[in-house]
Amino acid sequence: MNILLLGATGRVGSHIVTYALHEKHHVTALVRTPEKIQINNENLTVIQGNVLNKDDIVHAMHESDLVISALNTDGTTALSESMPLIIEAMEKEDIKRILTVGTAGILQSRTAPNSLRYQSRESKRRSTRAAKEHHRVYDMLKQSNLEWTIVCPTYLPDKERIGQYRIERDFLPVGGVEISVADTAEFTFSQIKSSDYIKSRVGIAY
Repeated sequence: MNILLLGATGRVGSHIVTYALHEKHHVTALVRTPEKIQINNENLTVIQGNVLNKDDIVHAMHESDLVISALNTDGTTALSESMPLIIEAMEKEDIKRILTVGTAGILQSRTAPNSLRYQSRESKRRSTRAAKEHHRVYDMLKQSNLEWTIVCPTYLPDKERIGQYRIERDFLPVGGVEISVADTAEFTFSQIKSSDYIKSRVGIAY
C-alpha cells in the first residue's frame, strides 16, 4: 500500500513510519526538514515541502492509496489551514481514506451531552487553543466526502508500547487518563486495514 504520511517527524508520526515500513508498505513523507528522518529504507520516500503549499501536497500525494496525518498544532493554525488543501488534493487524486490524529478534547462530553470535552468541565486542560484547531479540522472532515477517522488520544507520555488499550467511538473510555505515543501510533496505523470507524472519532486510553 502507498501511504502519504504528514507529520512524519513528530512523536506519533515517527512511530507510524516504523510500523508501516515493518509491514513493507511504501511511505511517502512530506516534511519541512528531511534531515530529521534518519531512516534509510527502499520503501521510504522523503519529500521536502510544506503542508501549507498546495503544489507540495499534490506532488507528494500522487499515486498514494491513503493519507495519514499526524500533524500537531505546533502553536499555529497550520493544522486547520492545511486541511482544506489536503481534502482538495485527495478529491483531485480520487483518494478516499484519511486517518488523522486529533485530541480527546474533540470527543463528546459525558457530562454535557451537547458539548465536546474541551467545551465542558470534563477537560482538565487550561488552554483550549489546540482543541479548537482540531475542532476546525473535525468540522471540515465531516463536511467532506472522505472516509475519515480521527484518533483522539488523551495525555500522551513517551512510554513504551503496551499493545493493550481501550477504544470507544466518539467518547473517551471511562477513567482514561493517558495513552502512550507508541500505542496511539499503533492503533492509528492499524486502521488502514479497518473500516470499523469510518466517519468517526475514536477515543483511546489505557
